[in-house]
Amino acid sequence: MAEEVRFDLSGVRAGFVACLPITVSVFAYGFVFGLLTGQAGIDIAKAVMMSALVFAGSAQFVALDMWVSPLPVGALVLTTLIINLRHVLMGAALRPWFGSLSPGAAYGSMFFMTDENWALTMREFMRGGRNAGFLLGSGLAVFLAWVSATAAGAAAGGAIRDPAAYGLDFAFTAVFIALLVGLWRGRSDILPWLAAAAAAAAAAAFVPGKWYILIGSLAGTAIGAWQREPARDER
Repeated sequence: MAEEVRFDLSGVRAGFVACLPITVSVFAYGFVFGLLTGQAGIDIAKAVMMSALVFAGSAQFVALDMWVSPLPVGALVLTTLIINLRHVLMGAALRPWFGSLSPGAAYGSMFFMTDENWALTMREFMRGGRNAGFLLGSGLAVFLAWVSATAAGAAAGGAIRDPAAYGLDFAFTAVFIALLVGLWRGRSDILPWLAAAAAAAAAAAFVPGKWYILIGSLAGTAIGAWQREPARDER
């Protein structure tokens, strides 16, 4: 990439601050996750450790649905792998900016990559930002909110038996709607987004398991790449 990409503390700070509004929603559904861990028989220490080491909200929620005795380890591993394969595509989208960084800066930041701060980082780069520390800073904000919310929810125990009664279950959906609005670049996004939605809906209806997440991602990515192919040919 022609433009120099930096990685420093100012970028980390900017990413952390930019992500603070989103951490409100992250805390809300992290709190719900903490509540559900108690109902699944997972103690606070293990719940917090899961959120800190796995750090993958959607996969953790799915894991709770499968948390029975005896624990289906093979099914758990396969399901969470399928759900998180989208991170391969997300990481590939960041390579034009992260490819020139040191392995420690690039891969260390990737541990803190979530759907939320990836979207914020992509928007930052599309607007001309060139400090790769933004991903790490925004990821740290999400990490702190997610882990602390898990601890708070687990500690609350049975105080809230039905999170949906308080609208907490909608927090996850609300934050992604807001992120989509922020990523919208115009009419050229319509076809990839529709393709992703249609492919995911069809896969959810006809393909067992959580493959619809990966299938929808691949469909949208393929259409987006196809749309940009003529522009490359013209050059």
